[in-house]
Amino acid sequence: MSVFTPVSRPELETFLAPYELGRLLDFQGIAAGTENSNFFVSLEKGEFVLTLIERGPAEDLPFFIDLLDVLHDADMPVPYAVRDRDGHGLRQLCGKPALLQPRLAGKHVKAPNNQHCAQVGELLAHIHLATRERIIERRTDRGLDWMLSAGAELLPGLDAEQSGLLRSALQEIEAHKAQILALPRANLHADLFRDNVMFEGTHLSGLIDFYNACSGPMLYDIAITLNDWCLDADGGIDLPHAQALLGAYAGLRPFTAAEAELWPVMLRVGCVRFWLSRLIAARDFAGMDVTIHDPREFEVRLAQRQHVALKLPIAL
Repeated sequence: MSVFTPVSRPELETFLAPYELGRLLDFQGIAAGTENSNFFVSLEKGEFVLTLIERGPAEDLPFFIDLLDVLHDADMPVPYAVRDRDGHGLRQLCGKPALLQPRLAGKHVKAPNNQHCAQVGELLAHIHLATRERIIERRTDRGLDWMLSAGAELLPGLDAEQSGLLRSALQEIEAHKAQILALPRANLHADLFRDNVMFEGTHLSGLIDFYNACSGPMLYDIAITLNDWCLDADGGIDLPHAQALLGAYAGLRPFTAAEAELWPVMLRVGCVRFWLSRLIAARDFAGMDVTIHDPREFEVRLAQRQHVALKLPIAL
């Protein structure tokens, strides 16, 4: 179970009292997370998710609260920080920063179809459009510089084939770094995987886990999303799924020529980011009762992205 900080019932009841949401009926740890401690919390007045922030500086937390308020106010199906009786959305529990958020309805989709992918593309475009004119700045702690340094540190522990694949990708990131950072920007989810989206039937009902959110190139967010939602059985790109996602996105926020040029590079960058973070998690949490996603998934996807036939839809 991915609960790094256990919480007792008395501790939780004391923490929840200022929210005035009724008695605590039940709570349980959520096994899916890999970076924070999350709990489902049932109260008399509703269902909620409690998150204890385990990673990242505390000074970044107002960013997450502000971003989710912006997206919630724009009628997007996102969680937001519930305020206590004194108006505080960010509090402390067990010595960790803690947020209480409404639990969104729906279930994760393991095998998405074209319609699912189109709705994900639309939602991503709405996030970018809602923030690109007034970006809430936050530099990701897992950006290009981190990839270059973490990749160099991990290279000696890889076999010859893996190191060749990663070394080539790191050289490409170094060569295109300035161009990538010059792409059109907005606020990004930066972790829009299938296990962070909920559907009720065929209707997208929720987007969760914004703790990797940041400001940066919109194309990076799209690449991360497509690399998880639009896969064939071998880790390559499922073209109908990808075209549905990109077409729905471009219908709301057209792509630029610079984005089209860097698209294959950005797909590879998205793979590198999660290959490295999963390698680090596998190393640091080995033997612990923590969910660890398989690093090889993104190693395979990076290998598959060496030649990209999929192009961005550009209006001529």
